[in-house]
Amino acid sequence: MAELVTLEKVKKNREIRALIDAANRNLENMGYTEHGVRHVGYVSKTTANILKELGYDDRTVEVGAITGWIHDIGNAINRKHHGLSGATLAFSLLTRMRMDMEEIATVIGAVGNHEEETGVPVSAVSAALIIADKSDAHRSRVRKNNFDYGDIHDRVNMSIKKNYLAVDKEKHKIRLVIIMDESSALMEYLQIYLSRMILSEKAAGFLGYTFELVINGAVINRQSHVSSITLKPTETEVSED
Repeated sequence: MAELVTLEKVKKNREIRALIDAANRNLENMGYTEHGVRHVGYVSKTTANILKELGYDDRTVEVGAITGWIHDIGNAINRKHHGLSGATLAFSLLTRMRMDMEEIATVIGAVGNHEEETGVPVSAVSAALIIADKSDAHRSRVRKNNFDYGDIHDRVNMSIKKNYLAVDKEKHKIRLVIIMDESSALMEYLQIYLSRMILSEKAAGFLGYTFELVINGAVINRQSHVSSITLKPTETEVSED
């Protein structure tokens, strides 16, 4: 018989935590930015908040939060195709936790489709996960103990002083706002994130929304400008750091 698996149960699962920690260590040794509890916590909360703001039921929101927490465990095996290996690991782990199989299918479908190289949004949880994951660029992700200004990932993330993700239900728009200083440049951000932003556009479209990327006041993927980085009356911030 299936059991109700909650985010708190998943967080307390020692096997899942061990995989998150191993994935983060592997990526640190490969020179990547932080992919540990801070990142998965951000993605978990933001995925859940997007779904909640869009009016999905409480259980879908919870499944979204669970998906965000475990989405990167495949990095414990290999960075390449970590979404697919992570989905395989998640199936085994959640089955042992006796999660409902329909919910497991939603989770593994989202985890297996969150990489920009091969992923496509296949469900509301999948779309929310993609947007949450790809929005997490910030100086708090830089590993201070081995910061390398010569590395474009470190340089871009360190330059981002502020970012937030907001949902405008009135205009059916999901907006990612980023404020960068002069230690990096828009072109460098796009070198890393262009394919991720394109996938975010597809994910927003799956949810019936458009995706808007705003960097230092300029709307990058629309021919317009915004006058202020503050939230508009119709917007609700959904990202959490």
